[in-house]
Amino acid sequence: MPRTPSRRTALQGLAAAAAGAAVVGFDPFTRSWAATTTGTAPHPLAGLPRLDGGVHTDDASLTADADDYGHIVHRRPAAVLRPGSVRDVVAMVRFCNEHGVSVAPRGQGHATQGQAQVDGGLVVETTPLASIGPVGPGSTTVTVGAGARWSEVVRATLAHGLTPPTFTDYLELSVGGTLSVGGIGGQTHQRGAQVDNVTELQVVTGAGELVRCSPKRRPDLFHAVLAGLGQCAIIVGATLRLVPAPETVRHYLLPYDDLNTFLDDQRRLVEEGRFDYVEGQVTADAGGAFRDYVLEAVAYGPPVGPAPDDTALLRGLRHDPAGVQKSDLGYYDFLDRLAGPVAALKEAGLWAFAHPWLNLLLPGRSAAALAGSLLADLTPADLGPGVVLLYPVLRENLRTPLLRTPDDPVSYLLAVLRTTPPEDTATVDRLLAANRAAYDTVHAAGGTHYPVGSVPFGPADWREHFGPAYRRLATARHTYDPRGILVPGQGVF
Repeated sequence: MPRTPSRRTALQGLAAAAAGAAVVGFDPFTRSWAATTTGTAPHPLAGLPRLDGGVHTDDASLTADADDYGHIVHRRPAAVLRPGSVRDVVAMVRFCNEHGVSVAPRGQGHATQGQAQVDGGLVVETTPLASIGPVGPGSTTVTVGAGARWSEVVRATLAHGLTPPTFTDYLELSVGGTLSVGGIGGQTHQRGAQVDNVTELQVVTGAGELVRCSPKRRPDLFHAVLAGLGQCAIIVGATLRLVPAPETVRHYLLPYDDLNTFLDDQRRLVEEGRFDYVEGQVTADAGGAFRDYVLEAVAYGPPVGPAPDDTALLRGLRHDPAGVQKSDLGYYDFLDRLAGPVAALKEAGLWAFAHPWLNLLLPGRSAAALAGSLLADLTPADLGPGVVLLYPVLRENLRTPLLRTPDDPVSYLLAVLRTTPPEDTATVDRLLAANRAAYDTVHAAGGTHYPVGSVPFGPADWREHFGPAYRRLATARHTYDPRGILVPGQGVF
């Protein structure tokens, strides 16, 4: 019986075949491996599927996809697929499934702990899968490619007076990327997370099957993919809900000097639905203690709402009225307000710093105590030129089973977005350990991990994290990725 080569050999051989090199290739007809020399087109002996795009093994491609926004974990793939079509993803995942080669999709590479990296496997770059539309007046949905960025989606829909309901703060993330984890933002208290606003998905399963799924069509797969961390299928397309868009917004920054008052006012606002967007930030005071708070709130104007009334919107709130900042912005200008700060970070070289982020959901009943304790331990040096976000979401509007939230009507997202030099590995390791300790404290109080950050997690942690939803996820994994090739970087199984 012929000897089967390693997974790495299989993929490297195929990649070399794509480049026209002498390789060891797999003959699907004789089920054996043999050396062959290929030309510009794939030789049948190499087993390489005919592709509209290409497989790349150059050092620049492999090095780029062995990194992410976290700049902490570096797992080098054997090859990178830049698909020319969804067919390419199907063909290469099918091949990798046959040969037991690990696969991970990569959108904008904004993960912080190697979640979309794969050691010795295939990275599928979804950026080319960026189709949008069509959209027309009165549309209630839009179908987009997984690689489309949210900035591109909203620009296309705004041309028709429409918008997706919920956004993360940074618009330059891919649709497939945020739908794999959840997609929480300031509109979530009213509109749910981004995963709660999807009506259909187009996915490629770990077995290489192209499937359309929805709440009524293969619902087991649909609910296992949304916020499912890529464990059952690769998202290649999504149909998103649309709602009428405002033309302008009124943006408020309201200062507070007391944590309990700040959290109570935030809770009041989201329970009343007084604002369309509610978030908050925590900054250090002159002495370096994190006890200055700013409530960020936005009211949408016409045509989806009345002209904002300052007196009505701010009635009963206990902020410092002397420090209020108020501005009127175009809707897209508000959504894309981080474009300038991000450009400045990139110019200063801080985008290339390590980002050992901490993202937790605190139960409302103990949010003040938990946030107070964690913020008391935080120093400006440990945060670096990062930010701290703290704001509430309503559980009743979070309907996706795998987006795990505390058992409390109101939860608070605490995001400590640390930034530190990547070469200072001792500090990075210390901050990762601090993240784990913070998670353990919050978890003991009934809180959960929002899985976009850098908290060391293993399979037992994930089993506990998903709780009663874990069995369904594991069943879907066995059904749709029976060889377990997808997204090993998450460490779920």
